[in-house]
Amino acid sequence: MSAPKILVLFYTTYGTNHAIAEAAADAAREAGAEVKVVRARETAPQEAIDGQEPWKAQIEKMAHIPEATADDMVWADGYFVSVPTRYGVPASQMRAFIDTLGPIWQEGKLANKTFTATTSAQNVHGGQETTIHSLYTTAMHWGTIIVAPGYADPVKFEDGGNPYGYSAQAGSFDEKGKESVAYQAKRLVEFTKKLTA
Repeated sequence: MSAPKILVLFYTTYGTNHAIAEAAADAAREAGAEVKVVRARETAPQEAIDGQEPWKAQIEKMAHIPEATADDMVWADGYFVSVPTRYGVPASQMRAFIDTLGPIWQEGKLANKTFTATTSAQNVHGGQETTIHSLYTTAMHWGTIIVAPGYADPVKFEDGGNPYGYSAQAGSFDEKGKESVAYQAKRLVEFTKKLTA
């Protein structure tokens, strides 16, 4: 049986969702998946980025990570998506990438794959759940199978998160968060294996 192919797709401004994505990729590999890590293209004006040193530094830190393409989405058997919330929905950079996927969606090339999502926000109740729900709504339009973490592991009672997907306060992705993300990524691999066997 071949290894399931997991695409870890993220957008980040200051690094929290990058860290989540890397932790998810490590856990998915450990669970036996072939993994690609890609990032949504930055769409903010360069002058806005240059005006915030931490944002500029993060972009430089991720320069080696390829920008996501439709071909990456077709390649994958399952998706682990991590994106910050903006006003209670996914950051526009991720939505801009998602909005390019119409042609492959129409061809059915996103259907019957697995999907799980995580997020971050500045505040504890800063829109995390609605951001994840928004991503899951899109995934349902694609015909993917949602693999939410639920409360199927004790870590979900310890991570301060929710049953829809791990969520962090920006800048505070800690060891418990890494444990929670690892559980969610491994669960994604487990169910992807069932679909690709």
